[in-house]
Amino acid sequence: MPVPTTGPPAGDADELLPAGAGQASRLARALPGLVRWPNLAIMLLSLVLVRVLLMPGQPLSTVLLAPRFGLLVLAALLVAAAGYIINDYYDVKIDAINRPARLVVGRLLRRRHAMLAHVVLSGVGVVLATALSWRLGAVTVGAALLLWGYSARFKRLPLVGNVSIATLTGALILLPALLPLATPEGRLKAVWLYALAAFLLTAVREIVKDLEDMRGDAQHGCYTLPLVWGVVRSKWVAGFFLLCLGVLVLGVAGQLLAWGRWPLAAWLLGLVLLPMGWLAGLLLRADRRRHFRQLSAWCKGIMLAGVLSMLLV
Repeated sequence: MPVPTTGPPAGDADELLPAGAGQASRLARALPGLVRWPNLAIMLLSLVLVRVLLMPGQPLSTVLLAPRFGLLVLAALLVAAAGYIINDYYDVKIDAINRPARLVVGRLLRRRHAMLAHVVLSGVGVVLATALSWRLGAVTVGAALLLWGYSARFKRLPLVGNVSIATLTGALILLPALLPLATPEGRLKAVWLYALAAFLLTAVREIVKDLEDMRGDAQHGCYTLPLVWGVVRSKWVAGFFLLCLGVLVLGVAGQLLAWGRWPLAAWLLGLVLLPMGWLAGLLLRADRRRHFRQLSAWCKGIMLAGVLSMLLV
């Protein structure tokens, strides 16, 4: 079997990129997509809601304008943006097959410039986090290294890449808890529950994305879960994570009903658990690339609904 590549595409095709004002303008328009601005927006919303709603104790204006929290958010977003850039750096050839319309690195941005942007953004993020506390600095360094390892190697291995990104997503929810705050024990439990839910749903979406990208992955020596275990078994693995998430949501909703927390319980049942059931049905029937693209969009919608449920905590 061919050994999966862990380096950037061979050759210096980026040296042939055209220069000029038109090229710069197209690159400027493409940069938000390169750093996945919708994902960064969801990350920002998650951090704000966790800090404001799950870890209360100060007025809203004081929390949002606090320099320490602002630096934490900026550090997290910078490292995440750097992770998206290095991911595209290593996936030029694969993305040319799977997502040709979204290709930026190698088409509009030279690979060496992409690597430089990754190093600078990651470095600034780590420095900002370390300035807040050594624990945040250590977590941020670990996240940056894991994102690099994911892009270079882990995403080409069955389940390893999926679990890596799911772990980082769950860790994002826990970041505000690393700031020195006086938070009730019950609130910290809620933060951990949201982090676990984020881990499980992200694992589902990452497997779905591997199912969607099988053609490009297969042509470039990747050993993703669908290519090693097959489509049917991969769908069952995704279904297992989805089932675990369903049990978690159902258990939390039942406890909320017992406590008389009807609004939040109704939100979880109607806007999270019910769409998850629909997602499970779509997953069982999916057998085309467009089906898996639709499943990925459903996962994003469910994740957004879960994040917004913090408004009712």
